[in-house]
Amino acid sequence: MAKIKLEYIWLDGYEPTQNLRSKTKVEEHENFKGTLEELGNWSFDGSSTRQAEGGSSDCLLVPVAIYPDPTRINGWLVMCEVMFADGTPHPSNGRATIDDDNDDFWFGFEQEYFIMDTKTLLPLGFPVGGYPAPQGMYYCSVGGKNTHGRKLVEEHADLCIAAGINFEGINQEVACGQWEFQLFAKGAKKAGDEIWVARYLLDRLTEKYGYYIEYHPKPLGDTDWNGSGMHANFSNNVLRTCGDQATYERICEAFRPVTAEHIAVYGAYNEQRLTGKHETASIHDFSYGVSDRGCSIRIPLMTVQKGWKGWLEDRRPASNGDPYKIAARIIKTVNSAL
Repeated sequence: MAKIKLEYIWLDGYEPTQNLRSKTKVEEHENFKGTLEELGNWSFDGSSTRQAEGGSSDCLLVPVAIYPDPTRINGWLVMCEVMFADGTPHPSNGRATIDDDNDDFWFGFEQEYFIMDTKTLLPLGFPVGGYPAPQGMYYCSVGGKNTHGRKLVEEHADLCIAAGINFEGINQEVACGQWEFQLFAKGAKKAGDEIWVARYLLDRLTEKYGYYIEYHPKPLGDTDWNGSGMHANFSNNVLRTCGDQATYERICEAFRPVTAEHIAVYGAYNEQRLTGKHETASIHDFSYGVSDRGCSIRIPLMTVQKGWKGWLEDRRPASNGDPYKIAARIIKTVNSAL
């Protein structure tokens, strides 16, 4: 028998942006294989996370995904859904709203974020009381003059890969101290699970560096600095195989009348980012175009070159958006056009 550490991870009930919570259960197992079938449900005090009242505070944690924890001996990361005591989904449970049981939808999320110094409360590379050099030299930069935080970013990539997450890349972004990582998964629920676990690993890693991660879509306010998004690349079997421009345009047009419904779940304070500047479309408009990063939805050039077989990129989701809710809304809109 060996003792294993199970880190149960869930989303709290805070609004407008939920937070990650976690706690550790230590169990004895013989030949633990790391499967969901070996795990039991757990409970937590929902009155401390804005998910229940004190008089009836127990909420259930139901495991939905498990990954090896590369930072612990005999450790596992357990992503959970939050349920009421009767087993029905809690209103904060965005995963339960996803209509993709056959994993027809594939998602590639591009998660942007700022690395912040806990002492200065500024992005890495920002001097106290001023600004670094203007944007231009930070994007995909190399060298200590323009590149800040690479050690943390590289370690985070290694942790995600060791955990078995389908981690696809990293790069420094346009603003000083801003970075991005990319994940891809077949199945909307899996894509959401992996973004949340990757965020968890990133947040936990900052504890030893004296940093924290800022997911606000416009942390530097109304300045000439880029905000942060979480571009959602998506496809289903139709988009991957149709070979028809008219079908692509019909699907894109289906997004137009439900623009407000999408913006409502694409992350808080996104109006500060979607201004029509810094490679964004205005939050008040809807547009799509081939290879156009100033549109709401970009039709990748590669999709066109492959004979209209590929994917679409919704560039509107904010960096603090919930990938479960974003995926659920995209799926609903695409299916409405088919």
